[in-house]
Amino acid sequence: MQNFLKDDSGEPFFVLNSDVICDYPLKEMIEFHKSHGGEASIMVTKVDEPSKYGVVVMEETTGRVEKLVEKPKVFVGNKINAGIYLLNPSVLDRIQLRPTSIEKEVFPSIAAENKLHAMVLPGFWMDIGQPRDYITGLRLYLDSLRKNSSPDLAGGLHILGNVLIDESVVIGDGCLIGPDVAIGPGCVIESGVRLSRCSIMRGVWIKKHVCISSSIVGWHSIVGRWARVENMTILGEDVHVGDEVYSNGGVVLPHKEIKSSILKPEIVM
Repeated sequence: MQNFLKDDSGEPFFVLNSDVICDYPLKEMIEFHKSHGGEASIMVTKVDEPSKYGVVVMEETTGRVEKLVEKPKVFVGNKINAGIYLLNPSVLDRIQLRPTSIEKEVFPSIAAENKLHAMVLPGFWMDIGQPRDYITGLRLYLDSLRKNSSPDLAGGLHILGNVLIDESVVIGDGCLIGPDVAIGPGCVIESGVRLSRCSIMRGVWIKKHVCISSSIVGWHSIVGRWARVENMTILGEDVHVGDEVYSNGGVVLPHKEIKSSILKPEIVM
């Protein structure tokens, strides 16, 4: 990997955490990186509760990072690491050939040499590593599409609020979809279905008169007629939910068939 990244061009490269969502202003970050001439740039975002994250203490005018504090117990700032980095190839020389935390081991040494700078992320940001946060991140993303007048948002009498639907999706009569819903490619939504605050992954089949709210339905799952799925229910890939089944916060592992109701949050293995 080091040989692949360290080509003769010497151009910087991006490193992105996979569990965050934002507008990803990558072009702006490239310009920022060029402007300060340092070795590494990180994106930061402001949060209300910085004690849960790694806080970046920086000069407001130049963006130069003074220090990084992991989950501080006393307030040192409200800007946290957003998990978006632009690094010169020379950063790779600082990484030892062992499991290494770039945030805890590499960045502090770069900051000590005044070669680490931070750019404040414009717009929204969300850590979506947990299902509940994923649904919140979906709402923020859809809000951003609305603010930018994106043509990708769905419209029509059956749409309520911000909704994203792949063009290949088949939707029956009498459905009401939204707010804050995303439906992936190849899904079939039969008649009389109600969807709100949920993510429907690729290839899902939702049968007649189903109600799904505040939940995630995994790839190629099937939800039976008159089923009700709510309260942060998470269905893994290829889960079959029987007719008239109620799931109240169940977490169902892939390739399972659910024939009886889940009345409280629990993991179905």
